Amino acid sequence: MTGVLLIIAALLGLAVGSFLNVVVWRLPRAESLSRPPSACPRCGARIRARDNVPVLSWLVLRGRCRDCHAPISPRYPLVELTTAVLFVVVAWWQADKAVTSAAGLVFLVTILYLVAVSVALALIDIEHHRLPDAIVLPSIAVAAILLAVVAGASGEWHMWVRAMLGAFVLCVAYFLMLVAYPRGMGFGDVKLAALLGLYLGWQGWGAVLVGGFGAFLLGGLYSVVLLVLRRVKRTSGIPFGPWMLLGTWAGIVAGQQAWSAYLRVFD
Repeated sequence: MTGVLLIIAALLGLAVGSFLNVVVWRLPRAESLSRPPSACPRCGARIRARDNVPVLSWLVLRGRCRDCHAPISPRYPLVELTTAVLFVVVAWWQADKAVTSAAGLVFLVTILYLVAVSVALALIDIEHHRLPDAIVLPSIAVAAILLAVVAGASGEWHMWVRAMLGAFVLCVAYFLMLVAYPRGMGFGDVKLAALLGLYLGWQGWGAVLVGGFGAFLLGGLYSVVLLVLRRVKRTSGIPFGPWMLLGTWAGIVAGQQAWSAYLRVFD
């Protein structure tokens, strides 16, 4: 069953990655995600179904449009492949629970949803310095509903309540930081904090602390490296969304364990 789950995760990741390419390109430009159909930006030729197979089509076409031979950015297969790999890794991490209980399977869907959202938001924030409400706000509702389903299937409603509190606490913390230092972050970060707080709170308060602190630690280290290399100035800003997402994933995967180990030092 685990092998079947991983194969399904890989295929689903490729399909989701292909859709994320559309989201990352069109959403910041206020374009419809469904219309018009995908086409070559140079010659306008509509992309055929056989040329829209994730990764494989790009390889067959050798990275060029079938009609005008204009180069196709390697970002497209890279996003598809990266999403598939992340889906497989997360599915492997949750495989034991996902194949033995309904709650575990729904939680896997919930965490895979965060993978997809993370890829889309990170790419958009890096390129456009934006965290679109069209992704963040619906995701808060979707994550809250999915986690409620997990809580209902497992009977662990205290975890859902903690997730709601985690969202509130992290959102308020980011809002206070925005008020104190408005040049340091934007409202997009505050809204994203609510989404990430749901997932961290579900894991535990240690995950909330580690995930929240991890964002600033990773982002700070990256900024120091850029300053040392003279790639940015002290007054330059960097997209903070990707670091919030990385910190959250660190908190989800190892936050509770890291916090417990930290507390044992003082026992």
